[in-house]
Amino acid sequence: MLKGRLGLDEARIPQKSRNGLIYVERCALSIDNGSLILHFTEKGETLELPYQRLNAILLGPGSSITHDAVRHCSGHGTCLAFVGTDGTRLYTAPPLFARDSTLARQQATWWASETTRMMVAKRMYAKRFGETPRTTSLDSLRGMEAARIKRSYEIIAGQAGIIWRGRHFDRANPEGDDAPNQAINHAVTAVEACVAIAVQATGTLPPLGFLHEDSAKSWVLDLCDLYRTTVTVPIAFSCVRQQRDRPGETLDRLCRRAVSRHVRDKDFIDTVITDIKELLA
Repeated sequence: MLKGRLGLDEARIPQKSRNGLIYVERCALSIDNGSLILHFTEKGETLELPYQRLNAILLGPGSSITHDAVRHCSGHGTCLAFVGTDGTRLYTAPPLFARDSTLARQQATWWASETTRMMVAKRMYAKRFGETPRTTSLDSLRGMEAARIKRSYEIIAGQAGIIWRGRHFDRANPEGDDAPNQAINHAVTAVEACVAIAVQATGTLPPLGFLHEDSAKSWVLDLCDLYRTTVTVPIAFSCVRQQRDRPGETLDRLCRRAVSRHVRDKDFIDTVITDIKELLA
């Protein structure tokens, strides 16, 4: 009775205060005395994991998990996602639900009106570039943004000491792009996954974007653009430079590890959650 009266049965660490995500493979996950135990069968090692402090656990090839472990993770809001080697494919993941729908309802309200939709779009522009644009057209705002981004790429490339020939991406042959473009693609994928965690943690609605429109994850893409010139592209170009000194390393591995370090060291998911609240205030 006291447990329920005190609310301890539903107590959990807020998503914004957690430590991001981890990736495991060839690992068996189970519960022992309320703790999540990782059994690495090939190495014969066992690790106790404080899963209550994680946003998500990525289960790679060769991983298995008991029903009891799933129940415990679900009870504490720790997402379990089944992925491919090194997290390059996402197969399934249960949703993370926020405690209430306040932000989702506010987002829907702002999105439903052209006036308030433009207001939020300008807020995003101001957060990126430090000034509020004088325009009443979303198309015009997109054009202004594209021009600023194009110039930003050139500046960041110069700072990183790499050659930049412009942004291009061949979906039919993604590996055919030059190294800087490949690195951006890898970094974008990693950053997008982190932003998606923040979107789910806040309970906001992925399809309701203010600049992006057609995608089912338009809101995620809107937020990713906030960090393109401060996180994504600098990390990508830095990894291109690093690969020159480490020819044995692949760009995708360098980019994923670099984004992971940024998420851990800079509390990136916390930043995204804070930005979401500010944009929808």
